[in-house]
Amino acid sequence: MVQISDLIIHHPEVTSFGELEDLVIECARQGEIHLYFDIKPEYPGTPQKWETRLELAFYRAERLKE
Repeated sequence: MVQISDLIIHHPEVTSFGELEDLVIECARQGEIHLYFDIKPEYPGTPQKWETRLELAFYRAERLKE
C-alpha cells in the first residue's frame, strides 16, 4: 500500500500535482496495489477532484503493466 503522505515526504523533488500524478503512475507500474488518500496534496494547481484523478491514474497504470 502506498500513502499519498509517504509519496510527498519521500519525494521532496515533487513540487506540482502533475508530478505527483506521475509518481502515482510509477508506483502502480512498480507493483503497488493499493493507494491510500490520507492527506490532500497542497500543491498549486491541485484540482478539486484530486482523489479521482489520482485514483484513475493509479488504476490505468496498473492495468497497462499487465
